[in-house]
Amino acid sequence: MLFLVLGMGKTGSLVAEVARERGHSVRAMDINENSGAAALTPPTLAGVDAVIDFTNPEAAVENMRAVLSLGCRIVVGSTGWYAQLDAMKAIAERRNASLLYGTNFSIGVQKLFRLTADLARLDDYKFSIIETHHTTKLDAPSGTAITLKQIIEAVRPDADIEIASHRVGDAKGEHAVTAVSDCDVIELRYNAFSRRGFALGAVRAAEWLAHQPPGVWDFREISDQL
Repeated sequence: MLFLVLGMGKTGSLVAEVARERGHSVRAMDINENSGAAALTPPTLAGVDAVIDFTNPEAAVENMRAVLSLGCRIVVGSTGWYAQLDAMKAIAERRNASLLYGTNFSIGVQKLFRLTADLARLDDYKFSIIETHHTTKLDAPSGTAITLKQIIEAVRPDADIEIASHRVGDAKGEHAVTAVSDCDVIELRYNAFSRRGFALGAVRAAEWLAHQPPGVWDFREISDQL
């Protein structure tokens, strides 16, 4: 397959590396090479099986709008843009395009999401979330922490869930969900040793998307199919 990777930061560069290791052809663009999504033209996207975006919230929206408008496929690992999700879905539907997005493409984090849903079913517990990322991460709280909160709220809509965000050095991504009662405490913790898990999940997502009909999916919905 041929993938176009947008964003050559630490995660984007690793996505390109992992895709090549899995036998794919890769083109890559740094965010400065694609200002305002100007480089995403029909000739650029010709023959591309899927675009993979790891840029920033503003660039991701511009990239999605351009890719989807051309009826192409895009996997979005950037977070912080979800206020525009309905607009992106509308473009995808109108142009018969494909969008796969996720707050976290780590398979381990997908398990954390499912365990958190189980934990939220406990009565008489108060829940809190702590997340730690590198100092250059723009959005806080992280998209993963927001998803964890939404998972708990889906079970317990009246829960008051506090999120504490920390930005430390080159932290790869740490999340902890804590449930405290009068009798005990339960903690679920995820700690990424490297960004490779995120990159591998994103490449596998692109492989999956390349074989699907047009549509829009959250990675949480399809991770078990990889």
